[in-house]
Amino acid sequence: MSKNSKRTIVCMKWGTKYGPEYVNRLYAMVRRHLKGEFSFVCLTDRTEGIRGEVTCFPIPELMLPNGEPERGWKKLTTFSPVLVNEYGLSGTALFLDLDVVIVDDITPFFEVPGEFLVIHDWKRPWRITGNSSVYRWELGAHQDVLTEFVADQAKAKAEFRNEQAFLSAVLHRQGKLQYWDAAWCASYKYHCIPAWPTSYWRDPFVPSGARILIFHGVMNPPDALAGRSNGNWRHARPARWIADHWRE
Repeated sequence: MSKNSKRTIVCMKWGTKYGPEYVNRLYAMVRRHLKGEFSFVCLTDRTEGIRGEVTCFPIPELMLPNGEPERGWKKLTTFSPVLVNEYGLSGTALFLDLDVVIVDDITPFFEVPGEFLVIHDWKRPWRITGNSSVYRWELGAHQDVLTEFVADQAKAKAEFRNEQAFLSAVLHRQGKLQYWDAAWCASYKYHCIPAWPTSYWRDPFVPSGARILIFHGVMNPPDALAGRSNGNWRHARPARWIADHWRE
């Protein structure tokens, strides 16, 4: 991206699973760890309690048949022309899931060249699938991804488990899929919790080179802070240091 390009952080909140404190803490973490000016946008159906520095817009419509599981398909609306044509957004956008914890400078996420960058999924690294907890694109680009999904949702959902698998496949086919430095986005589940059985006496830690910690599965930042494994496959002691990062 151009060093003069406008930078926008985008997050998305719908329903009641995550309260406004997740948006507010995410903004605070970005403010501490991103050098220079930026805009912060939340696409949401509930604006109450969200701090004033965050600009809220409605999530663009994505017609999902009644009763079908969400599985994050709404994220594809970040490629909707509504963001540019109606909301007036422009420049380079970095999408962040609400439950990430930022632990170091994220300025480099705006400096790596490429049309679309995403986390390379950790569980099966031989696959092309990206983890869409953190991805970057130019606002207004990749509208064809959304168009392809809307044109035949049944086909997309039959072939792909979720939005990130579909997104990765389409952009890989176009030769536009790139991955972040493997150290930058660490899985709390795989990389921060010590190996069994040492996880019973060793505390979770921040891996070397990590800039953003990703929470997927049954644990979120409050669970990690309190040491609640919630049935996770590996026991985890409290990570009290999370409170130093996940705060307003």
